Amino acid sequence: MSAGVDPRGPRFTAWATSAVLVAVLITGWWPLLAAQAVAFAVAALLGPRYSPWAPLYRAVVAPRLRPTDEREDEALLRFAQAVGFAFALTGTLGYALGAPLVGTVATAFALAAAFLNAAFGFCLGCEMYLLLNRLSGSSKEVGTAR
Repeated sequence: MSAGVDPRGPRFTAWATSAVLVAVLITGWWPLLAAQAVAFAVAALLGPRYSPWAPLYRAVVAPRLRPTDEREDEALLRFAQAVGFAFALTGTLGYALGAPLVGTVATAFALAAAFLNAAFGFCLGCEMYLLLNRLSGSSKEVGTAR
């Protein structure tokens, strides 16, 4: 397992993502949801340090925090971002193709997951990764989601 990721960065990202998703639900403006889908895709493919929100966290938030030894496995976070991407893409397509109910429901699911992480430190996608890992019988050592 790698050294891992300070979980406060992904929680900051979850707060920012929650704000974006709330704005989408209020306005129905699907291009903003499409931009969030891209943000999810980048973080899923390249890792959380490449999230569009990461530079803001590193420049503004992280310098004001005390160091921590707490770490999360990057694989968990990347999987969670991929799940977010799937919901954001579904929502974007729903809105763009004239099915606003699909867009709203998919966006609301993404918001629920992001808010759970932001407010309570509960990464739903991370827990899904761990469960799928257990169900597949994988013996790979994976760090905790918390």
